[in-house]
Amino acid sequence: MPDSAARRAPMPLAVYVLGLSVFALGTSEFMLSGLLPPIADDMNVSIPQAGLLISAFAIGMVVGAPLLAVATLRLPRRTTLVALISVFGLGQIAGALAPTYEVLFASRVVSALACAGFWAVGAAVAIAMVPVNQRARAMAVMIGGLSVANVLGVPLGAFLGEHLGWRSAFWAVGAASAVALVGVVTRIPHIPLPEKKPELKRELTIYRDRQVWLAIVITALAAGGVFCAFSYLAPLLTDVAGLGSGWVPWILGLFGVGALIGTMIGGRVADAHLFGVLLSGITASTVFLVALALFASGQVAVVALSFLLGLSAFFTAPALNARMFNVAGAAPTLAGATTTAAFNLGNTSGPWLGGTVIDLDFGFASTAWAGAAMTALALAAVGVALRLQRGGGEGGTGGSRSRSRSRLIAKSAAARAGRPAEADSVPSTGA
Repeated sequence: MPDSAARRAPMPLAVYVLGLSVFALGTSEFMLSGLLPPIADDMNVSIPQAGLLISAFAIGMVVGAPLLAVATLRLPRRTTLVALISVFGLGQIAGALAPTYEVLFASRVVSALACAGFWAVGAAVAIAMVPVNQRARAMAVMIGGLSVANVLGVPLGAFLGEHLGWRSAFWAVGAASAVALVGVVTRIPHIPLPEKKPELKRELTIYRDRQVWLAIVITALAAGGVFCAFSYLAPLLTDVAGLGSGWVPWILGLFGVGALIGTMIGGRVADAHLFGVLLSGITASTVFLVALALFASGQVAVVALSFLLGLSAFFTAPALNARMFNVAGAAPTLAGATTTAAFNLGNTSGPWLGGTVIDLDFGFASTAWAGAAMTALALAAVGVALRLQRGGGEGGTGGSRSRSRSRLIAKSAAARAGRPAEADSVPSTGA
């Protein structure tokens, strides 16, 4: 089939089922940003302590992404997806029924482990079901589920929390997980495992490369800076800007709209201007965070900056993904898992730092100052990476330099030699 005809071929329904599953995963991951005040009241903890539930999910993602990517290499893909989405759904039910903060915390960690595994395996399944020249489209559908979660799922969770209690949001995600489970069982075909298994020992050598570690640092700091402020956006809107709680879902939705637009724009330009996207996007996030700290009491400013922060943060996501695959292309199994772990390392450290400055009585607006400090450090790390690359210091293992044209899919050594990449070349997300 000619390339143009292949690109026009309809995407398998199973890929959209994976996108629906990611919608449930993403909603659960991010919805707590709009539920912290009622959770804190119900569990009799402070808002910073409630914010640690966001970190708990991120910790599970950090640990689960590489471990489950390796642990499930030789397991049947469809069976693994069924098991993971089932565990994830049960985690939502456990959260909805949690009698104590500790049980809720544990349910978030378990849910995150399942979420991380589903991302790794689901990405491999998505690209295995389509021709090579449709892989980016297939991944766009999956990542689109995450963007829609920010636009619809997170505000809906905040709306349910406002009117029916925060536990109703967990029940809603549990119901979405059940629908996703039915879709996986009925629509995901059997995916044969590749004949050539990845060699873990060889892939681990990517961690000898300075550029890989710089990519991890950049991703973690860029994500952490944004989520340092975003995690406490709800109390900032109500307690500092003086907006009614009914506005919170709408403003979270506005952040999600910015995220969706940012992902679309960044995805189009990151291939040709990877470092340009990183520098401009992270600089913009830093400026917006500083502005949020300065104008936190201004209602119009806070609303506008919520949108702009979502746009700038997700504008950089495709470039952050591509950068890891460029410098770790010889390790497709771990490249995607490492990026996922790096994003969630930021999602762990950011809320923790935000909670710390709140506990020190600096106020909710101080989370934006702390976030700006993190993104400024990310900018410095981008500068170091760019200098190393220009000086030919791309590093030791698996570096394919930034001339790689893949936005979301690692080009393995086999692919660069003109052969198709293995089905286990797992793209990563920005969660």
